[in-house]
Amino acid sequence: MAEISIDVQNLSKLYHLGTFGTGSFRQDLQHWWVTNVLKKESPFFQAHRAKQDDVNTLWALHDVSFEVKSGEVLGIIGENGSGKSTLLKIISRITRPTQGVVRGNGKVSSLLEVGTGFNNELTGRENIYLSGYILGMSRDEIRRKFDEIVEFSGVERFIDTPVKRYSSGMYVRLAFAVAAHLEPDILIVDEVLAVGDTDFQKKCMGKMHEISQTDGRTILFVSHSMQAVNSLCDNVLWLQKGRIQQWGDASEVVNKYVSSIQKHCLKQEWKKMEEAPGNESIKVKSVELIPHLDDTFDVIDIRTPLTVRFQLWNLEQNSNISTRMLLFSYSGECIFTVLSSSVMCYRPGIIEGECLIPGNLLNDGSYFISFNFLKNTAIHLLDFNECLSFDMEDYRGDLKWYGKWWGAVRPKLQFSLQQKEREPFWLSSIS
Repeated sequence: MAEISIDVQNLSKLYHLGTFGTGSFRQDLQHWWVTNVLKKESPFFQAHRAKQDDVNTLWALHDVSFEVKSGEVLGIIGENGSGKSTLLKIISRITRPTQGVVRGNGKVSSLLEVGTGFNNELTGRENIYLSGYILGMSRDEIRRKFDEIVEFSGVERFIDTPVKRYSSGMYVRLAFAVAAHLEPDILIVDEVLAVGDTDFQKKCMGKMHEISQTDGRTILFVSHSMQAVNSLCDNVLWLQKGRIQQWGDASEVVNKYVSSIQKHCLKQEWKKMEEAPGNESIKVKSVELIPHLDDTFDVIDIRTPLTVRFQLWNLEQNSNISTRMLLFSYSGECIFTVLSSSVMCYRPGIIEGECLIPGNLLNDGSYFISFNFLKNTAIHLLDFNECLSFDMEDYRGDLKWYGKWWGAVRPKLQFSLQQKEREPFWLSSIS
């Protein structure tokens, strides 16, 4: 059984808004003496005195408890202001909790914001060595990792330049390379990776997966990209207003989170052309998702065929219009793209389109639909994004297997097993 790498128990963090200090020099001096010399709790800022509805206080975290095992990748998600960064700062020992304890096992390396851990006046080379010394590594250990760090970061030409002259992207590339390669037992990464380009983000994801699976190191990963969280993390902690909303399997928690922040929409319609979305070429009259259900109160599950129907006002004479329909998961992954089968020359008026998504194709989960309307198959007339959204429930029937069904799609294909007439030669020889 894997040992516990991080143990968080009853963690709370209270901030006092507006005024810093107690209000008088004498009380400020007494507060400093009690907390720094006597090592006691401050008589002026005790958490139990703060009421939940006090407008001058803010509970950034409230009674948060969880455990992370060695080698586990824990994703931390939630809307802005939910307490994610505060939690990471407490675990990284940048700030102290108001209540509760954090127990960690091993060296911690944190990448919480652009600039964390680097001295702007030092060069990239000097900052690599400085970071290694802080983690307790010897000069020889850092030297063995140095070339690998520089190659990963891609800042070879600027390694002897003070980092204050780096762009934000260069800064983050070097900071992540240092944090990942200097062998911390616990790596903490906030949304800072969003500063880098797409290729570097993929590179970082691969490196984090490697060090967790191969080296058995623990990672705490905060991101607003649900696709990244789903692909990298074993478990996910969902924070909402400083409290744990849910904690468990990554795919389950992510699906519930994205469902909570998205409003399901099966139909949109505009009666007046001047109010409809569009431009001088086309306007959208309606978009609709029609589930093929025997009862309108039934839920949409993986067996349910879906008809997607839309109507446009075409405002141009002799316009060659085609349509591209895109289906996305709520985590941002494109499941498929469909292009209308024919391109025709349309006169001004209403154009109607329809597409059938068969049952037993999609996996359970939450989805949204976007449209691209094109002229001559290449010129964009209008992008109508995230206009329809829906949930698709699971269905197993008589199947007695209840594990996670992996994959973006779940087609019902011909797949059979059969007994051969003759025994294999190796089975005959054994008997």
